[in-house]
Amino acid sequence: MSNFTDELHYKPSLADMTILPMEIEHARQICEWHYETPYDLYRWPSWETMQKDEIEFGDPVLRRMQYAAVVNQEQELIGFAQFFPIVGVTRLGLGLHPSLCGRGIGAHFIRLLIREASRRAPQNSIDLEVLTWNTRAVRAYERAGFAIDDTYVRQTPEGPAEFHCMVYQSNP
Repeated sequence: MSNFTDELHYKPSLADMTILPMEIEHARQICEWHYETPYDLYRWPSWETMQKDEIEFGDPVLRRMQYAAVVNQEQELIGFAQFFPIVGVTRLGLGLHPSLCGRGIGAHFIRLLIREASRRAPQNSIDLEVLTWNTRAVRAYERAGFAIDDTYVRQTPEGPAEFHCMVYQSNP
């Protein structure tokens, strides 16, 4: 599928990543991603289920309005983002290709998403939610300029879970 999965030291810079509208082929690929335990809870249902039930990027309107694909210079899908609008806030949702997780590129990836969120809604603050146990993601978000603002429990498909809400500090 992709060259980056075989490259031991693949570390794209902002210049190596491009945000594109999420197309159906991107959505199909994301639904096939499999993360290692304990991150496997970030899996998506099959593309057929997503489309049939119009779940998240399976809904064509939501996909066009809120979702984007991130590709490398070879146009390979390396991640995705959701720019979820809340009054005065853009909430980021994101995912990095499983083979790229834990390789030190998260902060670069997130900075690209911050630039896009700021372009889409310059008046909004930017935040995201992360499970408190996901210290790998929390560290990447902190390196990109986010700080923990609140911690709370909310319901997930697996039951109640504790989350941090992290807010982007424009001048970290």
